Amino acid sequence: MMGTPRQARAFFGPIVHSLSPSTLEIIPSALLVIDPQGKINTLVKLEQNAFSDQQLEQAALNRVPFSPGQLITTHLGPGQLLIPGFVDIHNHAPQYAQRGLGQGMHILDWLSKITFPNEAKFSDPIYARKIYTACVDGFLRQGITTASYYGSVHAEATKILADICMERGQRAYVGKCNMTRNSPDFYVDNSASDSLAETRECISHVRSLDPEGRLVRYVITPRFAISCDEETLRGLGDIARENEDLAVQTHFNEARQEMEETQRLFPRFGGSEADLYGEFGLLGKRTILAHCCYMDGYEMEKIKRLECGVAHCPISNMTVGGGFMAAPVREFLDRKIKVGLGTDSGGGFSSSMLDTMRQAMIASHAREVMSEGKDKGLSIAEVFYLATLGGATVCCLEDKIGSFEVGKDFDGLVIGTEGANQGIMTMVEANDTLETVFEKFIMTGDDRNIVEVYVQGQRVKGQRAPGEQSMK
Repeated sequence: MMGTPRQARAFFGPIVHSLSPSTLEIIPSALLVIDPQGKINTLVKLEQNAFSDQQLEQAALNRVPFSPGQLITTHLGPGQLLIPGFVDIHNHAPQYAQRGLGQGMHILDWLSKITFPNEAKFSDPIYARKIYTACVDGFLRQGITTASYYGSVHAEATKILADICMERGQRAYVGKCNMTRNSPDFYVDNSASDSLAETRECISHVRSLDPEGRLVRYVITPRFAISCDEETLRGLGDIARENEDLAVQTHFNEARQEMEETQRLFPRFGGSEADLYGEFGLLGKRTILAHCCYMDGYEMEKIKRLECGVAHCPISNMTVGGGFMAAPVREFLDRKIKVGLGTDSGGGFSSSMLDTMRQAMIASHAREVMSEGKDKGLSIAEVFYLATLGGATVCCLEDKIGSFEVGKDFDGLVIGTEGANQGIMTMVEANDTLETVFEKFIMTGDDRNIVEVYVQGQRVKGQRAPGEQSMK
């Protein structure tokens, strides 16, 4: 389990973070101070003037409430910058070992032939620990400091996933998948009552791990309406009402095949998944609706009114499901609907948030063509917002993470773009501005450029940074 930092920490160097969906704050030289509890205490923009860098730094340090002996200071090296950690709001942890399989299949065929047989393996706790450890470590290496995870149908494996997130120091929502029907005999809950009882058991386990929910929280997880009978959906809604602090996640208007089957099973809702989930008490400000590829005005108005959030998963939307499904993200933003990004690892071919941002841009440009110019494509500033502060807002964590606002937890990434850290990223040239370097990283970087990863002020990836020393 992650401990509490013993010393405050100071970073000197360039910073990039989001202030709004379309506004980046780009600070070429800054001081960022983290207190011993892992919270951002100070952010100072250092203006170049007649003083030396050392004099500027000392003057800035004089403004912080820590003595030199209490601070560990890091001077970011050439080509390095600091950004917030990535927030992945739709992720299937059991599918980490099946990424890239079944691309191009229709969604229900892909589930029955690829996914359900794979997820059934998580009945074995030893196998679950092996894959989940690789999964959490893999996402941390790629800078995903917060993830909302679907587990398998197995309660014991779900507890193991929560344990590993705590052990590795990843901020996470973790939920057991509820599946009581339209699932193979080898991969289904025994009954609605068992499914609900195991859900309560998992909630208790997660709360025992992290009573204050500072790092790991439970998320109520009906896979989708197709796999849940009405007793299960109603019971999960009851749990949500009894536990207002818990999030809810499910799939929503993902693919034509899924939507048609949902309408067949629940004809009284006239094809409205918003009415369906709303009927069972599963829509609210902590609800994360994955995909939302096909949305009419009624559905959008309802999820906006209920303050639900959307997890946009552009990679899986275009590789699994049965079509080129470009979700209306521009309209979500225009309507002030909360939206962030999901890697949907397993459904797509990549677990990288960088890849997801790029694919979100591609999908948005396709949507612009499809809408004859009405839905404008997304900018780099906007997809970066979706990957950081937007995702935090969907998870109702915008007061804790997503940017470097004073008072938030320090979930951050040290990015390297030169020398040994360059990898295959577009080379940085001498006259490149910080904005240009940032753009090159977003569009061509990968995990090799993510030098260090911090969650709540604790380093969870990387060694001591260049220039880091305890100030005496």
